[in-house]
Amino acid sequence: MSYIAIPISSLPGKQDIEIDVTINGQKQALHYRVELFYWGDCRVPTFDRVECIQQLLADYDRDWTLYYIGSPTDEFVPITFVRREDLVKQRQLLRAR
Repeated sequence: MSYIAIPISSLPGKQDIEIDVTINGQKQALHYRVELFYWGDCRVPTFDRVECIQQLLADYDRDWTLYYIGSPTDEFVPITFVRREDLVKQRQLLRAR
């Protein structure tokens, strides 16, 4: 899969991103969400950051699926989600090649 990088500023809270693209004449709407998860929000304090991320995402909205985990800082980790139905569309386009 090819990638196009679009810089998104790291603002607090959720950033819902909608992208309309046309690839080889096929229009497609893609929906992403970037959210900052703060280490201090872990329910059970732990030194294992992977365990913390698992805790933070355990009850996340099921309409969205994990797409990318960004570079963590000492305070937070940015995580990108894609709408689950959009991920299915992307996979179908890849198989159609």
